[in-house]
Amino acid sequence: MLARAMADTRRNPTYLPELILPAGVSPTSDLGKALDGCSVVISALPSHGTRDVRGRAAPFMQPGATIVSATKGLEEGTLLRMSELITGIVSRDHPVAAISGPSFAAEVGREMPTAVVVAAADEEVVRLVQEELRTKYLRLYGTSDVVGVEIGGALKNVIAIAAGVVEGMGIGQNALAGLITRGLAEIGRLANALGARRDTLAGLAGLGDLVLTCTGSLSRNRHVGIELARGRSLDEIVGSMKMVAEGIKTTHAALALGARTGVELPIATQMAEVLAGRRDARAALEELMLRRQRAEADTG
Repeated sequence: MLARAMADTRRNPTYLPELILPAGVSPTSDLGKALDGCSVVISALPSHGTRDVRGRAAPFMQPGATIVSATKGLEEGTLLRMSELITGIVSRDHPVAAISGPSFAAEVGREMPTAVVVAAADEEVVRLVQEELRTKYLRLYGTSDVVGVEIGGALKNVIAIAAGVVEGMGIGQNALAGLITRGLAEIGRLANALGARRDTLAGLAGLGDLVLTCTGSLSRNRHVGIELARGRSLDEIVGSMKMVAEGIKTTHAALALGARTGVELPIATQMAEVLAGRRDARAALEELMLRRQRAEADTG
C-alpha cells in the first residue's frame, strides 16, 4: 500500500521518490483520519477519480470546511469542471475554490519559487486559501473567475500534447511558438463562451500554465505527444506511465464542450484524431497548416 510505504520511508516511492516528506505530513489511506479536524481540504485527484473519492469523503468533512480543487481536468460525460462536480457532491455548505497555474509538483516539493492563482466566487474564501497556503516559495494570486481558471488549467493539457507532437517531429521552434499562441487563442474562445474573463487567460492559469506545460521536461502531457510523434500507440504510452496525463481525457470533453457552445477547436480536433489512432502526427499538422487562412483576431 502506497500510504503505508510513504509513512514508513517518508518518501513517495511511486511518484516523487527523490523528495523527503516534511515532518508535519502524515500519509494515510483512512479518509476519516485524514479529514479529522480539517478546516481546509485540498483535493488533488485525477479528474476521473474525483467523483468517487469526494463522495466517499463527504461524510467525514468538518462542517463548513473549505475544499480547494487542484485538479486540472473535466469530468467525461457530464463535462463538469471540478469545482462544479465537488459542489454537487458536498452541497453549498462547503465553500469550494480552484487553484491552478504553472506548477510542477516536483519543483514545489523542492521549495522552488512558484506562483499560482486561487479562484472562488467569495472573496473571503480566496483570502483564506491565500493565507493558509502561502509560504516563502509559494505565492498565490486571487480571482473570482473560477471558470477561466479551471478551463485554462484543463485545456492547456490538450495543447501540451500537441506541443509534444511538434517537438517529437523535430519541426522547430517556430512551429512550437505558433502552436502555443494559437492554442491560447483556442482555450480563450471556449473559456469566454463559458463565461470566463479574457484577462484570466492572459495570466497564470492561462498563458503561464500553458507555456510551462508545453515546454517543460516534467510535463506528462508533452511526453505523450512526443511519444505519439515517434510512432508509439497511446495504449503503449499510457501503460508505461506512472502518473496520469489529464489531456488525454480532457481532449474529448473539450470537443464536447466546444460542440455545446458552438466554438471551433481545431487543435483539439486534430489531437483527438491522433490519440484515437485515426491520423498520424504529420497528417494532423498538415491539416492545421492548410486550414483556411483568416485574420488573427477571427474567432475560428
